[in-house]
Amino acid sequence: MSTNPSPNPVMPCRPANVLLPTDQELVLKVIPMPRDCNANGDIFGGWVMAQVDLAGAVIPARYAGGRMTTVAVNEFIFKHPVRVGDILSFFGKLTRIGRTSITVKVEVFAERFRSQGEYIKVTEASLTYVAVDEEGRPREVPKQTA
Repeated sequence: MSTNPSPNPVMPCRPANVLLPTDQELVLKVIPMPRDCNANGDIFGGWVMAQVDLAGAVIPARYAGGRMTTVAVNEFIFKHPVRVGDILSFFGKLTRIGRTSITVKVEVFAERFRSQGEYIKVTEASLTYVAVDEEGRPREVPKQTA
């Protein structure tokens, strides 16, 4: 189901240009390459998920005080396909710090190669990371001081 209704289903409306978030941190930029494509010529969803996991770990790493691991992908929404040559910008925002876990929101924006300076949101996700000890058991996230 398209979020941009078009009178002509063969020629869907172009996604609206959006502004990049100002309340989130740019944590990763990457350009997908031809080796990252699926049979339809779009970038594999799994490749995008791996990049989101990397980007999502940047902010929790500041709080974990050591090893951490991805424990949950709470939500993952693909809004538009990612194409070869897109310049992807991954923005992260801390949403929760628990006793052993840290949850972040990641939003991914594509700057199409041929229309640089224009952005569309292609993916959004929520991920939870857990601080772990050397044996991989959950441990408390160090208390933050102001």
